[in-house]
Amino acid sequence: MAQELTHRAGELKELGWNQEDLNRYIELWDYRQRWGAINLEREDRQFLRKAESLLPAISKAKVSVKKPLHEKSYYRWLKFFLNEMNAAEVQDSDQQGKRGLWPIILEEEIRAIEYYQPVLGLPDTIKAKLINPLREELVKDASVNLKIEIKSSSFDFQKTLKKAKSIKENNSWRSIRGEGELNDTSYPLIDDGSILEFRKVVSNKLLNFIRENFPSLAETEKPIPSESWLIDNNQ
Repeated sequence: MAQELTHRAGELKELGWNQEDLNRYIELWDYRQRWGAINLEREDRQFLRKAESLLPAISKAKVSVKKPLHEKSYYRWLKFFLNEMNAAEVQDSDQQGKRGLWPIILEEEIRAIEYYQPVLGLPDTIKAKLINPLREELVKDASVNLKIEIKSSSFDFQKTLKKAKSIKENNSWRSIRGEGELNDTSYPLIDDGSILEFRKVVSNKLLNFIRENFPSLAETEKPIPSESWLIDNNQ
């Protein structure tokens, strides 16, 4: 039988598997590829065997399918935190007419990734850890360098991370905060009128960082997008 070069979650979805089980299958498959089945718990090995017993054997002629960007662990990690922040802002009446600095940063990081389409394999995700201090810097500098008025709120980053782990997302996921701010729940907000100014700064720094530091983009010829790209996508 030919060796699988990518997971087959799409086929399991067609068989009726729910999203939670699909996410678990993808993460276990990735883990086994990297570290081997011997390092998996017995229950996880049984889960993988059950999934693979339902799939038809692949032939040597089968062409491997590249995992879509939105299925990559790093991308899903960013989206998870962003979705949790968006939900919290909707539920908090005091945050109406305002926007958190953190979700703006995550939105621009996701858009930069979608623009450049890095592989997001292990070399990229190792370099991506250096974005943590950059995010912290962007938040701290907003009121000083941009002279943007900041409103104070709170968000439990650690609780959100625990939630991700509890619903079988990925046990290797970490906080989006820097090492020295893991328990910091401060959540700065800005008025709608200041969002575009802050977004421009964030977008420029993240686009440059990702293009210059992600190994899979070392030979990319795709340029930094124009300012109109930012405005057109955020009207």
